[in-house]
Amino acid sequence: MHIAQIGTGRVGRPTAYAIMNAELADTLTVCDTKPELAAAFAEELKHVTASTGLNVEITSCDKDEQVNGADIILISAGKARAPGVKMTRRDLAIENAKIVKTVSEATASRNRGAKYIVISNPVDAMGMVCKKYTKADFVISTGTNLESLRFRSKIAQTLDVPVSQVRGWVGGEHGDAAIPLWSTTKIGEKQIDEYATSSGMVLPKSEIEAYVKSVSKLIVDNIGATEFGPAASFRDITRAIVQNTNEVLPVAAPVKFEGLPEATFVGVPRNLGNAIGASIYPDFSKDEQSGIREAARAIYQTYQLAIENIE
Repeated sequence: MHIAQIGTGRVGRPTAYAIMNAELADTLTVCDTKPELAAAFAEELKHVTASTGLNVEITSCDKDEQVNGADIILISAGKARAPGVKMTRRDLAIENAKIVKTVSEATASRNRGAKYIVISNPVDAMGMVCKKYTKADFVISTGTNLESLRFRSKIAQTLDVPVSQVRGWVGGEHGDAAIPLWSTTKIGEKQIDEYATSSGMVLPKSEIEAYVKSVSKLIVDNIGATEFGPAASFRDITRAIVQNTNEVLPVAAPVKFEGLPEATFVGVPRNLGNAIGASIYPDFSKDEQSGIREAARAIYQTYQLAIENIE
């Protein structure tokens, strides 16, 4: 299994490290256009293999077109949100669309049949850009999987239960239009509202929802970037594909909605393995379905803005 990580910044490096340590790749290529960055990072990864005994081949390059024969390509190249600046992920759309377009066109012909996982923000719209310019059959963005980890973490903390007992997802946009899917959320075998009632607790849903949408700003402002949470999320997505687990993950893949001219990448929990499986969208409440549709409209507008400015 040959996995390529394109973009070795604050997100790309921990993601590649997590993928390597999960033993998902026989060959791991790291690529970055900043001279010597990927080469230096590759040397560090080789040092790690000497500690762990992992027999993985580490290669590096500084040109996207040098990535060749990859089975999975993760794209995290692009500009990140700046600490202390009032900026949404959507504000990065035009600049990052140019980068994702370049990466997509440079890699498509040399990596036939590769599966693409798009990480660059605004991730859902950038997934659509990658799909347009690679024309690959398998393109997803990381969707709202990271929000879902934050969601479950906050619920566990709020209700004082083991996080391993919490199940549930966030859908919609990776960003302002994220939709906590309370209808999917359980503590053990009990639906979360039932659990809270039987335990004599008041479930502060608005507080949990606010946390999911705002915690990344706290991290970016104080650390400079979100790193380890994203790396764990993206490792989980990669593992589902490599090991063909068909587990339910809220990645973003093309979904056709009435009123939108083309299928739009929006975060919806779906089975994920070697193929992009069916979603559980029909199981959502009417309000949740409406929220997903509104998120799709916002994502499509961001995508349209990006395409209009790079073509």
